[in-house]
Amino acid sequence: MTQSITFKNGQTLTLDEWQEEVLKTNGKENIALRAGRQVGKSTIISILSGDFAIKNPHSSIMIISATERQAYLLFSKVLLYLSDNYGKYMKSGKDRPTKTEIKLKNGSIIRCLPTGLDGLGIRGYTINLLIADEAAFIPEAVWPAVTPMLSTTGGKIILLSTPFGRRGYFYDCFNNDKFLKWHISSEAVAETRAEPQKTNMKEHQEEEKKRMTKLQYAQEYLGEFVDELRQFFSDELIKNCCNLKRRQINRDEYQYLGFFYGLDIARMGGDECAHEILQKFSDKRIEQVENITEKYVLTTHTFNKILELDKIFQAKKIGIDAGSGSLGVSILDFLLREPSMRTKVEALNNRSMSLDKYDKRKRTLMKEDMYLGMLAMMEKGILKLLDDDDLIASLRSVQYEYIQTANGRTQLRIFGNYTHIAEGLIRAAWLANQKSLNLHFISI
Repeated sequence: MTQSITFKNGQTLTLDEWQEEVLKTNGKENIALRAGRQVGKSTIISILSGDFAIKNPHSSIMIISATERQAYLLFSKVLLYLSDNYGKYMKSGKDRPTKTEIKLKNGSIIRCLPTGLDGLGIRGYTINLLIADEAAFIPEAVWPAVTPMLSTTGGKIILLSTPFGRRGYFYDCFNNDKFLKWHISSEAVAETRAEPQKTNMKEHQEEEKKRMTKLQYAQEYLGEFVDELRQFFSDELIKNCCNLKRRQINRDEYQYLGFFYGLDIARMGGDECAHEILQKFSDKRIEQVENITEKYVLTTHTFNKILELDKIFQAKKIGIDAGSGSLGVSILDFLLREPSMRTKVEALNNRSMSLDKYDKRKRTLMKEDMYLGMLAMMEKGILKLLDDDDLIASLRSVQYEYIQTANGRTQLRIFGNYTHIAEGLIRAAWLANQKSLNLHFISI
């Protein structure tokens, strides 16, 4: 019989059978939960972890993910659950909940921390329950830093994630007998939903099938471990390249070739825009100076943000995505009406690329061309990027596969579920890697 949870605010949550099973473990078992998108995995884990903190006084729970943004998504659901159902247990005043910590009157504490590339920032804690959101995307170097924190308490690990290839700690744990495992596909969950949610989910999944390759859909919605999908930028390469700190730009101090600005503008229904700024010193030295992401912003705000950043950096070129379904189409139209923008803005996805030195053979510049170009720049040490958790997570999320086209040719396909920063970077890098202009000094 299907179980429902009625919260103190009057809302009712009807659980799927697998959610009931997960909740019954009470945080006393190791769990590996692999699932497609939007199946309710974070909802049920937020309830489990909140109940664990209440029922086990003086316990320490840690929620981790590769980035602060991702970790906080689950942490905020735990906070909301506790506020709605156990408000009297929560401390107030100087001990009130923060963005990274919830302290309860029974002595329990819940923390939320990003792992970064190596987990150095989360060493030293002793915990009773470790919850790793999007565990498959946490770098392998992190796990030796976090798992010892459970050794003295006999604590448990809960891993929840969509898959990310047939490798790594999450994959190993899902095949480990010491873990209870659940595999939930988005399609199976859609069948259990009441209308109109059932129809909405199924229609969305059909659209995604058309947009994605079979392997990509199998990973993202069926929750399958797909061996043929590979990480495009290796962890070692990312670590070697992403080591810059933000610095104040002094145009009088450096001799350089200009700034190059790449944008990835959210598609219709998307949620994040990425603004990426590179500074070129020579053909062999290009450095990132800024990474800005904005969520749920109006087209007018994005347009004004571009003008604002260009006023600061005086970009030589601005690369924008104006593909189908992108808000970049309308923004490009507005930018081209600005006299200061007409000569510098380029819709790179529509640009022709020469295939010979005589400029007679051309084809459309593809996203894959820009990714391959930035990969080469990183491997050659030409391009150095910011040490930024969100940027690193975006690069790590990029995957690739080879598909057979209708004419029998093999084609590279690049994709990912958090690639907006990487998409902005490939445009900035493509523009910065073009033939150099003469060196000059620009004064403020």
